[in-house]
Amino acid sequence: MRHLEVGTGERLLFISDLHLCESQPRRTQAFVAFLDGEARDCGQLFILGDLFEYWIGDDDDRPLAAAVAAALARLRGRGVVNWFMAGNRDFLLGQHFAGRAGLSLLADPCLLHCGSDRLLLMHGDSLCVDDLPYQAVRAQLRDPAWQRGFLAQPLPERRRLAEQAREQSRQATAGKAEAIMDAAPTAIESAIAAAGCSVLIHGHTHRPARHSHVVAGHEVTRWVLADWHDRAEFLAWQDGSATAHAG
Repeated sequence: MRHLEVGTGERLLFISDLHLCESQPRRTQAFVAFLDGEARDCGQLFILGDLFEYWIGDDDDRPLAAAVAAALARLRGRGVVNWFMAGNRDFLLGQHFAGRAGLSLLADPCLLHCGSDRLLLMHGDSLCVDDLPYQAVRAQLRDPAWQRGFLAQPLPERRRLAEQAREQSRQATAGKAEAIMDAAPTAIESAIAAAGCSVLIHGHTHRPARHSHVVAGHEVTRWVLADWHDRAEFLAWQDGSATAHAG
């Protein structure tokens, strides 16, 4: 588990699950406006996965990728540190794109030390342990050998396979019980106990909320980040307190 330390008075912003794609241009416009506006006043921005609806490799030549990289690079040029943690849709995003966008890659999970607070950051899909079919697919997609084989395919073929996987995911999700696709209490408590954190922040489930958990006699706050539609949804942390915002 990676450990990071930030200043206690620094303003931190957390976002996830934007699922940027060409078919949702207003969402991309909202993201660019967020980067050029609200995010300029923070010290560090944490993107906790699924920034893109899908990512087929850093050689992706879509205009969307170039526009997002340029907007993130502008924010980095203003002095904001940009962190990216891979999600289940953009786990192939690598160092080449990160360099273009001014992103620093962040392993999942990561423990953020902020004064006396310990914030555990995750994408969140690893917490959905009751969804056994999904966890089997996740293990395959995170396998380095599978990733090398996929990235060796021509770009048009990778794009076709990604579209096919999106449709299969939609069909599979439609047939599952809602509870199975949520973070499991046992996995949440295990992650909290292993990290010894006071706050857990994650996305993935598209069920934004603030939860309280008691683990080993200690109360821990869990923030589930919102997915984006046509407006910015983010969590701000400063001086030991968190506030959810909807732009």
